[in-house]
Amino acid sequence: MISALADFLRLLAGSFRDLLPIILTVAFFQIVVLQQPFPNLDEVLFGLVFVVVGLTLFIQGLEMGLFPLGNDMAEAFARKGSLMALLAFAFCLGFGTTVAEPALIAVTAEAAKIASDAGVIEGNAEARASYADSLRIIVALSVGLALLIGVFRILKGWPIYYFIIAGYLLVIAITPFAPAEIVGIAYDAGGVTTSTITVPLVTALGVGLAQTIRGRNPMTDGFGLIALASLTPMIFVMVFGMVV
Repeated sequence: MISALADFLRLLAGSFRDLLPIILTVAFFQIVVLQQPFPNLDEVLFGLVFVVVGLTLFIQGLEMGLFPLGNDMAEAFARKGSLMALLAFAFCLGFGTTVAEPALIAVTAEAAKIASDAGVIEGNAEARASYADSLRIIVALSVGLALLIGVFRILKGWPIYYFIIAGYLLVIAITPFAPAEIVGIAYDAGGVTTSTITVPLVTALGVGLAQTIRGRNPMTDGFGLIALASLTPMIFVMVFGMVV
């Protein structure tokens, strides 16, 4: 019991150390540059405690649950020897984790609100919800396709840079033809898809698969799925804007 408590306190200290740069930055600009006291200092400190504890539990949960789970499932599918089952799992994993991504939900909701204010869509709650949901589904489908392609790349041993270079050339080619109001959203969608839920499982999938398949190097073949998952939403969202 005492040992477990000591380990948890050590993890808390590590989380606080990781957050210390942003704490010092905010404090410096609030006190020295703006020369203003913190509003609701007691609530800020209380919230900071929650952030430190939450970050600690989140990281511990990743190490105990999501990373081993993703790794074990990748190894199990590789040993099963069913290509279609593995590709279907990769697609569903990308789609499911992205739909549930809190950052994506926030960005699509804000995009729907701005689009409504700008007159791009109707100014009612139903139209905003439909627009936000459509963006989420499009992005989730793109991430699912990215993982499918990424897993197939690992199986074949193809270099990742072929896909990244080709993908960004396609992004550059599409951008001038996409509506101006969708380009920024498309570029942001590439970043918000790879956040708290998606990254751990996707990383575990790629590394676990590369460790299981003979002749694959986890360092060179296991990583890169997240890069693809960040790239494809930009293409899909701009095409969505051009069509819709």
